Amino acid sequence: MRLGYLYSRHPVLSQTFCDMEMLELERRGFDLTVGSIHPPLTSIRHPHAERLQAPIHYAPPSPIVRLWEEKARTENRWPRALVEAHEQKYGPAVKAPTRARNASYLAELFRRHAVDHFHVHFANRAAHTALFLKAMSGLSFSMTAHGQDFMADLGNDDLLREICDEAEFVAVETEYSRGLMQARCPNAASKIHRVYNGMDLTNFLEAGPKPIADGAVEILSVGRLVAFKGFEYLIEACEQLRQRNIQFHCEIIGDGPLREKLQHQIAELRLGDRVTLAGALPQDCVLEKLRACDIFALASTTADNGASDIFPTVILEAMASARPVVSTTLAGIPESVVDKETGLLVPAGESGLFADALETLCRDSALQARYGAAGRARVEQHFQVGITVRPLIEMLEKTRPGPKTAATIAEPRIAYLIDQWPDDALTSLEEELNEVAKRTSDVQAFVCDFNADQRLSAQQKRLALQLEFLPDAMAIEAEWQANRELVLALEDNRANESHRAPVDLFLRQARFAVTLRRMFAQRKICHVHATSSRALVCGLLLKKILGVSLSTSIEARPALSRETIEHVLHHAVGGRIAHRKLSEQIGAPFFFDRAASNNPIVRGLRWLKPVSRIDLTRPASFWQEWVNRLNHWSAGA
Repeated sequence: MRLGYLYSRHPVLSQTFCDMEMLELERRGFDLTVGSIHPPLTSIRHPHAERLQAPIHYAPPSPIVRLWEEKARTENRWPRALVEAHEQKYGPAVKAPTRARNASYLAELFRRHAVDHFHVHFANRAAHTALFLKAMSGLSFSMTAHGQDFMADLGNDDLLREICDEAEFVAVETEYSRGLMQARCPNAASKIHRVYNGMDLTNFLEAGPKPIADGAVEILSVGRLVAFKGFEYLIEACEQLRQRNIQFHCEIIGDGPLREKLQHQIAELRLGDRVTLAGALPQDCVLEKLRACDIFALASTTADNGASDIFPTVILEAMASARPVVSTTLAGIPESVVDKETGLLVPAGESGLFADALETLCRDSALQARYGAAGRARVEQHFQVGITVRPLIEMLEKTRPGPKTAATIAEPRIAYLIDQWPDDALTSLEEELNEVAKRTSDVQAFVCDFNADQRLSAQQKRLALQLEFLPDAMAIEAEWQANRELVLALEDNRANESHRAPVDLFLRQARFAVTLRRMFAQRKICHVHATSSRALVCGLLLKKILGVSLSTSIEARPALSRETIEHVLHHAVGGRIAHRKLSEQIGAPFFFDRAASNNPIVRGLRWLKPVSRIDLTRPASFWQEWVNRLNHWSAGA
């Protein structure tokens, strides 16, 4: 079964449960296609992100998404009636045209990957987008609702009911949230099911009781710095612990809009030596902190807008780490923490009672160990991802389409690598891509950097829908930061080269290469054609990383020195050079590309093309010969 996943934004540091679920589904043989409407807001990544086989496909830049809308309108797939109905029923705040516009791209993404059904995490913008995606593609969808999403973020119970009515099924995290959803969406009550978040215990192999030691008790809390996490009550409880002469240190991991306010509270209570705001950290650091702490505390409460925690995953992570938990009786928390068995629970918003619970554990290390061991056992019995994912799989299997001929997806084996697009320096690139596309479907062009400042011509607009665009700089930086071993190897390799690309150019192209490598590996790209000297730097790095073969086109005024180009071309199997002297010096298997040169006669022929509508610089036989070469190079890779 080819299963799509749709997110409003992915990955998000606090949403490890989504990653665990997808990894387990891949382990069980599901073929996933992951789409995210927006790129991540931080470059920090959890280590397990590299284990996900499916690359994340981000919606292209906004001007390109608008072209997908135009295409949907032209093909009479634009859900005009649904858009108008939502604008009238729910008002402009729900941004129905924007949701439909994003859906037009996602519908094509899922069609291209032969997705049978798609699943949405969170009843938010992504779930709203799912309605339009279904209308345009006919694909069925399901949804997991979590807490703040359906209670506050979506902002409209009528829209929530419409989403649930259209979904094949709706999963929720707890029995508590199942009751809330059924009350809100009575027509869909029978298809709302509880599916607990699951833990991969391979991340917690070193879990066990912490050795008893003298000194301050280490209290840890983790979460976004938002109102419903209750950090203000935790800090108040810490003040009371200090007044009771408890030796402790409390570390709060996470970031968010309340950071400044909480820091001020810490300073006002003179707790700077007792309470630390550590900021956001990747999961490996969080797990290390969990192993090092004595007590995990989360003072979850209900915010003024009604938002609250439902089933905090970090509590399960603490229990899996064999640490006792102090939390509140809010929502579904008692479904994970058993009071006086795996931890202590108190009413939300009661900092005094919270301090009492913390004091009880701070003064009794044996109780800490007993609650911690019981928490670990409870996770093993009920919350391992292999157990929690079963009801989800059962429901997904019911959406599986009937017997049909297995879809064969012909993935291109040749990648055209474009450093920046549009690019005035590459005057014939659009024509080349069109001519190549006429003769083979084995080529896919990838744009590393979209030039949003340049207005697209009619030809470029038509071409844009055939291009793939790298995500924004934050997502690219995330790949760079998450692959330090590979990055150091690339930098070391450059340091040992006799002729080096300029450092700024190298760092830019190396980031592109690290980001592209997973896409190319997953698609089994075997040959890369760099469309410029800048892209050639990226292409060479991909050759070293993946072992692909490499060809290139060198423009008339290349960005690299002649010595560097000569050095790099030793790694390429062939290509075209628009600089005559350089072409003569390099020789076969490279040839002089007269049509791309600055020859005055050629420039004149280019000016005639819009009038004659004939490319007088390159006959059709040239393009056929070029495609033959590409196929030959890829076959030998």
